[in-house]
Amino acid sequence: MDSFLKEVKLHIKELVPDHCYRMWIEPVVLSTHDAETIVLSVPNDFYVKRLKENYQGYFEEGFLRLGQKGRIEFKVGKKKLRSGQINSNFGQTQKNRAQTTSGVMPGILSPLSFPSDFHPQLPGMTPAFHCGRMLKKNFTFDDFVVGDNSSFAYTASLYLAQGKLNGTGVLFLLGKTGLGKSHLSQAVGHHMLSQDGGKRVFYVTAEDFTNEMIYSLRNNSIDQFKEKYRLKCDVLILEDVHFLTGKSATQKELAMTLDYLIDADKKIIFSGCERPDEIPKLNDNLKSRLNMGVVTEIKAPDFGTRVKILNKKSKAIQCVLPTPVTEYIAQEACNDVRQLESALLSVVTRGQLMNRKIDIELARNVLEKMTGTRKRITIDLIKKMVCEAFEVSEQELVSKSRKQRIVKPRQVAIFLSKKYTDQPIKTIGASFKRYHATAIYSINAVEKEMEQKGQRYEQIRYLADKLESGSF
Repeated sequence: MDSFLKEVKLHIKELVPDHCYRMWIEPVVLSTHDAETIVLSVPNDFYVKRLKENYQGYFEEGFLRLGQKGRIEFKVGKKKLRSGQINSNFGQTQKNRAQTTSGVMPGILSPLSFPSDFHPQLPGMTPAFHCGRMLKKNFTFDDFVVGDNSSFAYTASLYLAQGKLNGTGVLFLLGKTGLGKSHLSQAVGHHMLSQDGGKRVFYVTAEDFTNEMIYSLRNNSIDQFKEKYRLKCDVLILEDVHFLTGKSATQKELAMTLDYLIDADKKIIFSGCERPDEIPKLNDNLKSRLNMGVVTEIKAPDFGTRVKILNKKSKAIQCVLPTPVTEYIAQEACNDVRQLESALLSVVTRGQLMNRKIDIELARNVLEKMTGTRKRITIDLIKKMVCEAFEVSEQELVSKSRKQRIVKPRQVAIFLSKKYTDQPIKTIGASFKRYHATAIYSINAVEKEMEQKGQRYEQIRYLADKLESGSF
């Protein structure tokens, strides 16, 4: 069985990034097994959680390929099966086990080589604000489809990862949601980890950074927080910097952190929907640091690029579409990459579930509402729908009233306007007689409430379903 595990791990190594393999797969060892269960030993409880959430399917598929159908279990253990003492007959009696030539019963465990204080140190891997979020496996340079809309951003990101970006280690990726900012920023992290697995890559959002700082202040660990970001970070990837608007304490701390990183010649990648100079309530010190490097914009992909994206993604899901269908989807789903992915998956899923050939007719039936209704959604339509749902008037919605029965519907309407129209934040804010910063605050407030999955979440999902289905 040890040889089977080696084969499985080699198979997994071909499917996941090298740094993930070294961190999570390589330390796994065989503990016990029988006809129904294969127990794998790992260093600590966090390994159990992470492997179950992200890698259990890889192990199950790997063992199945070798004809082993047992259930996979991960358990914390400081022991493993001794070499040469694995007895294939797990049904034998304790008496027979005791009669082995070594004098030690097969299955008796010996210490693993894990040190007692061993803990994972990969970015994004500890629950209490360690290094941020996990880099997505397929967000690499090889998986990014380059078009005229993104060629400069792609080249700048690659050059930064290779240390060749015109003498600077700072890059700001600008663009609307769903155009590839996160993909390119994480690709930098993947590339640097592939070149040097010891690099400390911290991937966080501006909200993560803010929450972590608040957590550190409340728990008297601000010195550790400062040391982590200022002295223990080689690559900082900070997304959604527009979230920092109005957060003066976070802005001050981040500006000082950036000074340390820049002086130490570390790599820094920012991303956001607004140019640094256009982010409201941003102090001058932080604004100047955001502008220190190269600012590059990713725009919506043109038709040719959308076709390339669909071809690549359809190959990834092993369902190559007929050219006319691909071109039809590219023509209709023209807002962003996420809409393209959603359209592709919707068409393929409908075809598979209904056992139908994927053709233009099927694609048209699937996309008719998805793309058509979105094009008809306007800010005025959203205002009207929200007013009806919350029983307020449009005059109240755009008034200066701060009553909660008015403020909450107003925030919801602003949030939906941002999500379902192509209008910039400034235009949306003006439509509700609000400043740019207030509109951003409203969007952030609703997003936080959505995360709690409470009443507000249900209300917004109800309204979103109406918009997406065209029932307005």
